[in-house]
Amino acid sequence: MEGGGNEFTGEITLRPLELSDIDDFMVWATDEKVTRFCSWEPYTNKEDAINFINTKVIPHPWFRAICLNGQPIGAISVTKNSGNDKCRGELGYVLGSNYWGRGIATKAVKQVANTIFVEWPHLERLEAIVDVENPGSQRVLEKAGFQREGILRKYMLLKGKTRDLVMFSLLSSDPKS
Repeated sequence: MEGGGNEFTGEITLRPLELSDIDDFMVWATDEKVTRFCSWEPYTNKEDAINFINTKVIPHPWFRAICLNGQPIGAISVTKNSGNDKCRGELGYVLGSNYWGRGIATKAVKQVANTIFVEWPHLERLEAIVDVENPGSQRVLEKAGFQREGILRKYMLLKGKTRDLVMFSLLSSDPKS
């Protein structure tokens, strides 16, 4: 599956995450390295993960598995805002730690960026917030063409600590990367 250095071989695709993907989901969802900067704790049992997929993932309007050669290795989503904020959506993604540093997350983010503004024409801005201590995710967004806008100081409580986050955005009018 892996090529030389940081290269990878194989096809990166996005598709809806399904209940039948539970075993693959558990690989990254139970990994403390993966969930370190997530708003949720690592899953400790399949029952909770199945409930999450059934109640949150499947009904979500834009939640996809990041697949390598058809096998889910992570997930990516765009969450709609409403009311006066409906012109904005928030991007979130997670990738199994065995696949970090190989350009896979960047490729997945680019795929979303190249399609979401067509699928959701009301969307003018796609944003992502990243912990200041997560440089890998910041690089993913920069490589995918997002603009770093600034630091949101003491913006969010994450796992019991108030965190500084970096705001990134991509506009529908930005050049495609």
